[in-house]
Amino acid sequence: MLKYTTIIFDLDGTLMNTLDDLTISTNHALSQMGLPTRTIDEVRQFLGNGVRKLIEMAVPENTSEDMIEKMITCFLQHYTTHCKDHSKPYDGILSLLSSLKGMGCRMAIVSNKPDIEVKKLNSEHFAEYIDVALGENEKSGIPRKPSPAMVFEAITQLGSEPEQCLYVGDSDVDILTARNAGIDCLSVTWGFKTAEFLSQFGATRMIDSPSEMLEVIKEG
Repeated sequence: MLKYTTIIFDLDGTLMNTLDDLTISTNHALSQMGLPTRTIDEVRQFLGNGVRKLIEMAVPENTSEDMIEKMITCFLQHYTTHCKDHSKPYDGILSLLSSLKGMGCRMAIVSNKPDIEVKKLNSEHFAEYIDVALGENEKSGIPRKPSPAMVFEAITQLGSEPEQCLYVGDSDVDILTARNAGIDCLSVTWGFKTAEFLSQFGATRMIDSPSEMLEVIKEG
């Protein structure tokens, strides 16, 4: 018997390497506003808390709120068109999802990426395995992570219970999200944050490759 029958995944840095496309769209927006661009490693550090936080961290200090709003609009316009250009699942992810489905697990994505892009990427890469894909859409009244609201919505849509769930992510935001939702968290080290960073933020269990997750599901 499996301890976890429902798996809720973060997207960026967990299921997919989206860093190139995020960096390109960030730098497109910066360039359009006449601001200095950022390196891919800098953008990596800005991720996890949604688009607004990404832009706020990417712009120089004392950038006006009006400029930030224009940057967000510019970023979203570019990223909506180009979110699939270079992004792809990490090695071993599709095999993992196939195995989990074969074991009878229900699966969802919960991400702070805009909802339209989350659904687009899920449809492109994971629709065979993942039935529920939720992204940031605070206008609908569901706050972004680390609020547990999206996690609870995913659990409801899957027809599961929290005690059946495992949350899988690559960041401190994911650790906090799982904690706020009262469910177990599995941190992955192949994403945007290092194992040392995750340990500092309270990661209780980490894996270095997707295949290791199968043992966690079986062992609990």
